[in-house]
Amino acid sequence: MRSKLPQVGTTIFTVMTRMAQAHNAINLSQGFPDFDCPAALRERVSFYLNDRRNQYSPMTGVPALREQIAVKVENLYGCRVDADQEITVTSGATEALFDAIQATVGEGDEVIMFDPAYDSYDPAVRLAGGVPVHIPMRAPVAGQGWGIDWQRFADRITARTRLVIINSPHNPSGSVLTRDDLDTLAELIRDRDILLLSDEVYEHMVFDGGHHESVLCHAELKEKSFAVFSFGKTYHATGWKAAYCIAPPALTDEFRKVHQFVTFTSTSFIQHAIADFMRDCPEHHLQLPAFYQQKRDTFAALLADARFTFTPSAGTYFQCVDYSAISDVSDMEFVTWLCKEKGVAAIPLSPFCAETPQSRVIRFCFCKDDSTLEAAAAVLRAL
Repeated sequence: MRSKLPQVGTTIFTVMTRMAQAHNAINLSQGFPDFDCPAALRERVSFYLNDRRNQYSPMTGVPALREQIAVKVENLYGCRVDADQEITVTSGATEALFDAIQATVGEGDEVIMFDPAYDSYDPAVRLAGGVPVHIPMRAPVAGQGWGIDWQRFADRITARTRLVIINSPHNPSGSVLTRDDLDTLAELIRDRDILLLSDEVYEHMVFDGGHHESVLCHAELKEKSFAVFSFGKTYHATGWKAAYCIAPPALTDEFRKVHQFVTFTSTSFIQHAIADFMRDCPEHHLQLPAFYQQKRDTFAALLADARFTFTPSAGTYFQCVDYSAISDVSDMEFVTWLCKEKGVAAIPLSPFCAETPQSRVIRFCFCKDDSTLEAAAAVLRAL
């Protein structure tokens, strides 16, 4: 048969986790914790599982959960959203991203994304008949981390530009967008028929006293944006595939037209459990910046004597490192060797880019128990 995605293979996350399992390597590749979600949340899951909440929930999400999301957004961002008309619960953030792209992108429409970009963006655009437009991010230089070259972005806007995808905090680089970035973006797409898809799944992982700049806080951008968030990232439960999208009513209507035929609904007892946990433990997400900054700092300290070079991540639970002092092979060759021969799995950056980067950079995940980080670092320091 003729493939609709002839250039797409198996996602790098599956490749590296499978390799890590085959070689009994310490897995710092795929972004999932090796510690459990909160006990109180697990108790509510058990309760609702045994309370026969096992049938279809409403297509838009359990009402109590959407109401708790609205409460959280107002308390955290000072922004009011309508639980019925603007919030949709999805089976993971990847589904929400896919739904938004399918709802807005048509044949020949251009979609701008910034490389390194999460690997689901490009295929979703192609499946919609759209044209991915990849703009490389500004690589780190002395005293300055990864960033977007807004002039380069402005130069790539055309009459066919339909959607812009941003991701902050950013996977894989760990960079974060500032208010100035959002203001610049708003100015550049003002008075144009361009929508925004904002991937904010790491919203609670911003470090060093910084804070997350959500498009929900930007009055101009909010009116033309789909904002995507993840329960899995926030509650250390990535396997539950639970997330949500917030968008203005007109955009939400189009989003739901797609969502209803992709997954229709998400797991009922998990939605009920999360709603209870958000109501009873609203402090959980407020503790995450300090929790993950401690892990970032621990990992950075453990690598202080290694031959990698890096600037501590500004957000997410990922750390990019330059390995050029260790090897000059490609990033895929390096992570394969590192996993098979040394027993530590990482992610190369090249699968996140339309053009193979010239730098020698890989990504480690530090959302692990300290003992896991210590064991991995002992190997990495010896390279």
